[in-house]
Amino acid sequence: MTDRQVMVGRIAGLFGVQGWVKIYSFTQPIENIFRYSPWHLRKENQSENNVNDYEVANSRRQGKGLIAQFTGIDDRDKAAGLVGAEIFVERGQFAGTEPGEHYWTDLVGLSVETLEGQVLGRVDSLLETGANDVLVIQGKRRYLVPFITGQVVKNVDMDGGKIVVEWDPEF
Repeated sequence: MTDRQVMVGRIAGLFGVQGWVKIYSFTQPIENIFRYSPWHLRKENQSENNVNDYEVANSRRQGKGLIAQFTGIDDRDKAAGLVGAEIFVERGQFAGTEPGEHYWTDLVGLSVETLEGQVLGRVDSLLETGANDVLVIQGKRRYLVPFITGQVVKNVDMDGGKIVVEWDPEF
């Protein structure tokens, strides 16, 4: 792998008899998953080096979900082997961001510290709550910190690998 791969969805099931599969997308909006190609499919028990590349031949929204068909997969039996696979794409395919904007995947792993320099831990994941996104920070304990730029999140230093927050860890 020359570029970091990012999981953007998974194959959730079969659709019809002509090799179409149901897609569960982690992108926002969900249709953005179709902007990336090829898809690197990997089953949960497979190693990072055991990845199969697939080109999306056809794709569309189906009801509230998404479906896709891959080049060379034209029947239900061939598609059945893909169900449960995680969908990865090269991080380099993502569009650039404006200053102050970040992809969640780029925040995961960054160190988080308070204005006073107290290290809280590292970003484990993010949650979407509706009101605002939340950093899930894992350190000596787990912290849930609202990702509110300027108010709680004072600085995101991608080059330095850290996020500075105004947050009371005893809160």
